[in-house]
Amino acid sequence: MTGLLGFELSFWDYITFLSIFVVVAAFLVVVVLIAGLPGRIAIARKHPEAEAVKLMGWAGLLPVLPWIQAFIWAFKPTDVVDIRRFPKQEQEAITEEIARLSGADLPQNPENGPGTKPPKSGENQA
Repeated sequence: MTGLLGFELSFWDYITFLSIFVVVAAFLVVVVLIAGLPGRIAIARKHPEAEAVKLMGWAGLLPVLPWIQAFIWAFKPTDVVDIRRFPKQEQEAITEEIARLSGADLPQNPENGPGTKPPKSGENQA
Protein backbone atom coordinates (compact mmCIF):
# COMPACT_ATOMS: atom_id res chain seq x y z
CA MET A 1 0.00 0.00 0.00
CA THR A 2 2.98 2.29 0.45
CA GLY A 3 3.59 2.47 -3.30
CA LEU A 4 0.05 3.62 -4.05
CA LEU A 5 -0.23 6.34 -1.40
CA GLY A 6 3.41 7.26 -0.97
CA PHE A 7 3.23 6.73 2.80
CA GLU A 8 2.23 4.00 5.24
CA LEU A 9 -1.20 4.12 6.91
CA SER A 10 -0.94 4.02 10.69
CA PHE A 11 -3.34 3.00 13.43
CA TRP A 12 -4.55 6.60 13.79
CA ASP A 13 -5.44 6.79 10.11
CA TYR A 14 -7.76 3.80 10.50
CA ILE A 15 -9.28 5.32 13.65
CA THR A 16 -9.91 8.53 11.66
CA PHE A 17 -11.66 6.60 8.87
CA LEU A 18 -13.78 4.74 11.42
CA SER A 19 -14.77 7.94 13.23
CA ILE A 20 -15.75 9.61 9.94
CA PHE A 21 -17.89 6.58 9.06
CA VAL A 22 -19.59 6.69 12.49
CA VAL A 23 -20.29 10.43 12.22
CA VAL A 24 -21.78 10.07 8.70
CA ALA A 25 -23.94 7.10 9.79
CA ALA A 26 -25.18 9.01 12.87
CA PHE A 27 -26.01 12.03 10.68
CA LEU A 28 -28.06 9.85 8.31
CA VAL A 29 -29.94 8.27 11.23
CA VAL A 30 -30.78 11.73 12.62
CA VAL A 31 -31.99 12.90 9.18
CA VAL A 32 -34.27 9.86 8.86
CA LEU A 33 -35.67 10.38 12.37
CA ILE A 34 -36.32 14.08 11.76
CA ALA A 35 -37.91 13.49 8.34
CA GLY A 36 -40.37 10.96 9.74
CA LEU A 37 -41.21 12.94 12.88
CA PRO A 38 -44.39 14.70 11.61
CA GLY A 39 -45.79 11.39 10.34
CA ARG A 40 -45.09 9.59 13.62
CA ILE A 41 -46.71 12.42 15.58
CA ALA A 42 -49.79 12.35 13.32
CA ILE A 43 -50.13 8.57 13.66
CA ALA A 44 -49.77 8.75 17.45
CA ARG A 45 -52.44 11.48 17.62
CA LYS A 46 -54.75 9.46 15.30
CA HIS A 47 -54.83 12.29 12.80
CA PRO A 48 -57.34 11.71 9.97
CA GLU A 49 -54.81 12.86 7.36
CA ALA A 50 -51.85 11.01 8.88
CA GLU A 51 -50.66 9.59 5.57
CA ALA A 52 -50.58 13.03 3.94
CA VAL A 53 -48.69 14.46 6.92
CA LYS A 54 -46.21 11.58 6.70
CA LEU A 55 -45.57 12.11 2.98
CA MET A 56 -45.30 15.88 3.37
CA GLY A 57 -42.77 15.41 6.16
CA TRP A 58 -40.55 13.21 3.97
CA ALA A 59 -40.94 15.30 0.80
CA GLY A 60 -40.51 18.60 2.60
CA LEU A 61 -37.27 17.82 4.40
CA LEU A 62 -34.93 19.37 1.82
CA PRO A 63 -36.87 22.60 1.16
CA VAL A 64 -37.60 22.82 4.96
CA LEU A 65 -40.76 24.96 4.73
CA PRO A 66 -43.09 22.04 3.80
CA TRP A 67 -41.54 20.01 6.64
CA ILE A 68 -42.40 22.80 9.08
CA GLN A 69 -45.95 22.91 7.71
CA ALA A 70 -46.25 19.12 8.09
CA PHE A 71 -44.98 19.40 11.67
CA ILE A 72 -47.62 22.02 12.49
CA TRP A 73 -50.29 20.04 10.63
CA ALA A 74 -49.53 16.98 12.76
CA PHE A 75 -50.57 18.93 15.87
CA LYS A 76 -53.74 20.39 14.30
CA PRO A 77 -56.90 19.52 16.25
CA THR A 78 -58.39 16.41 14.74
CA ASP A 79 -62.09 17.01 15.26
CA VAL A 80 -63.44 15.88 11.92
CA VAL A 81 -66.97 16.56 10.81
CA ASP A 82 -67.64 14.48 7.73
CA ILE A 83 -71.25 14.48 6.59
CA ARG A 84 -70.78 11.23 4.65
CA ARG A 85 -70.42 9.14 7.83
CA PHE A 86 -71.64 9.15 11.38
CA PRO A 87 -69.01 9.96 14.04
CA LYS A 88 -68.60 6.31 15.13
CA GLN A 89 -68.08 5.15 11.53
CA GLU A 90 -65.61 7.98 10.94
CA GLN A 91 -63.63 7.00 14.04
CA GLU A 92 -63.57 3.35 12.89
CA ALA A 93 -62.31 4.42 9.45
CA ILE A 94 -59.57 6.56 11.02
CA THR A 95 -58.56 3.69 13.33
CA GLU A 96 -58.37 1.33 10.35
CA GLU A 97 -56.22 3.80 8.40
CA ILE A 98 -53.88 4.36 11.37
CA ALA A 99 -53.52 0.58 11.80
CA ARG A 100 -52.64 0.27 8.11
CA LEU A 101 -50.08 3.08 8.30
CA SER A 102 -48.40 1.80 11.46
CA GLY A 103 -48.40 -1.82 10.28
CA ALA A 104 -50.41 -3.01 13.28
CA ASP A 105 -53.21 -5.54 13.22
CA LEU A 106 -56.71 -4.21 12.75
CA PRO A 107 -58.81 -3.91 15.90
CA GLN A 108 -61.25 -6.73 16.45
CA ASN A 109 -64.87 -6.08 15.63
CA PRO A 110 -67.10 -8.08 18.02
CA GLU A 111 -70.03 -8.09 15.57
CA ASN A 112 -68.13 -9.80 12.74
CA GLY A 113 -65.66 -11.92 14.72
CA PRO A 114 -62.00 -11.52 15.62
CA GLY A 115 -59.61 -10.09 13.09
CA THR A 116 -62.24 -8.83 10.65
CA LYS A 117 -62.40 -5.35 9.29
CA PRO A 118 -65.19 -3.10 10.42
CA PRO A 119 -67.81 -2.73 7.69
CA LYS A 120 -67.38 0.28 5.43
CA SER A 121 -70.12 2.82 5.26
CA GLY A 122 -72.63 2.07 2.55
CA GLU A 123 -72.10 -1.72 2.61
CA ASN A 124 -75.15 -3.87 3.02
CA GLN A 125 -75.12 -5.66 6.34
CA ALA A 126 -77.33 -8.70 5.95
